[in-house]
Amino acid sequence: MPPLLRSLRPRQWTKNLVVFAGLVFSGQVLGAGTLDGYSPALAAFWAFLAFCAASSAVYLVNDVLDRERDRLHPVKRLRPIASGQVAPRPALGLAALLAAAAVAASLLLARPAAGPVAAYLALQLAYSLRLKHVVLLDVFCIAAGFLLRVLAGVWAIDVPLSPWLVACSVQLALFLALCKRKAELVALDQEAPDQRPLLAEYDGPGLDVMVAIVASATVVTYGLYTLLPGALLSLDVEIESQAGRPGMVWTFPFVLYGVLRYLHLVYQKERGQRPERLLIEDRPLLLAILGYAAVVAVVLYR
Repeated sequence: MPPLLRSLRPRQWTKNLVVFAGLVFSGQVLGAGTLDGYSPALAAFWAFLAFCAASSAVYLVNDVLDRERDRLHPVKRLRPIASGQVAPRPALGLAALLAAAAVAASLLLARPAAGPVAAYLALQLAYSLRLKHVVLLDVFCIAAGFLLRVLAGVWAIDVPLSPWLVACSVQLALFLALCKRKAELVALDQEAPDQRPLLAEYDGPGLDVMVAIVASATVVTYGLYTLLPGALLSLDVEIESQAGRPGMVWTFPFVLYGVLRYLHLVYQKERGQRPERLLIEDRPLLLAILGYAAVVAVVLYR
């Protein structure tokens, strides 16, 4: 691809697929109801496109700010901005254009998603400027970014927000972010503190404990989601969810295998620096994801 297009990191757009989580788990994929004149599926798709533009804007700003440090990294030095193929000024101009387009598109095509899109841009700007250099806050910012994607998808189709969806998405994002820090430490070894000073804060057994805690919490929370009754009482308002729906428990083995397989890849195979690629390049992990999707489709849409 041309350097400017590569600098948008289109492969990273797969992360924005979590926007469709609310659509899938609310059972509205084939829904005929409309929101602002659009079907639920189309409204979620507009929110997805808005987040693709917003995330690319964030990557451009981040790469401009980190271009000097990226030149010391064995892989990141090949990025278009770090390698000098794309100049900082046009990159920042394109970032501003994409950010404005993301907010405008969400306002025009998926109005309820505009708030999460704007909040995502503000959060990621703070992350790029300062928060990514603060231990633990950096991974919580990543998790918050995924939560905002989920919220955008739920609000765009106007369905009740399930607490289970919030808990599972945040914990899974934290798990992937902490595993990524572990993989970065292993890959860079002694050079990690020089190329990214924050990694020195994660060096040691404490990170392994964090990964274990979050992995356990993710598995337990999802297990409860599949077993507990489907209606929760919150602030005297009954919130319907797919929790406890007959058959959802059969998705649990796929989740448990997926988490354990991912830990194996990070700790035994020294992979995990690029989770968006690992999730589709590792065949056993991909089969687990496809198996999970198949069971969900049968349970919710048969």
